Amino acid sequence: MTPDQVKLVQQSFSKVAPIADQAAVIFYDRLFEVAPAVKAMFPTDMTEQRKKLMATLAVVVNGLTNLESILPAASALATRHVSYGAKAEHYPVVGGALLWTLEKGLGEAWTPEVASAWAAAYGTLSNFMIAEAYGKQQAAE
Repeated sequence: MTPDQVKLVQQSFSKVAPIADQAAVIFYDRLFEVAPAVKAMFPTDMTEQRKKLMATLAVVVNGLTNLESILPAASALATRHVSYGAKAEHYPVVGGALLWTLEKGLGEAWTPEVASAWAAAYGTLSNFMIAEAYGKQQAAE
């Protein structure tokens, strides 16, 4: 990621943070719509899960200026996801739901540059997490 992309992700996330609860609801609604099978991996009451999602996103977004600082936590999260039943092929679906949610939440502020920056951020992190959880070969696929 370029410094400009990091800045775009951080600036755009600051506009989503005030509507974090709503954004998390939109995200999970979209995820379960496009991948209904993953719903079984989540608790019935999603309140805490939505809070965890937005807190994790905040840590990641803030840590983009020093990516190495967030990699140990990302590695641990990737390992936990395996225990929940997550597979490497779920990562692109989650990324799609995230980008869709951000587009809806940001409206006109969702520019091609912002979209590209978020795609780069998600791609970087998800490739790392896939490699940590399933090995380098799967991350390359």
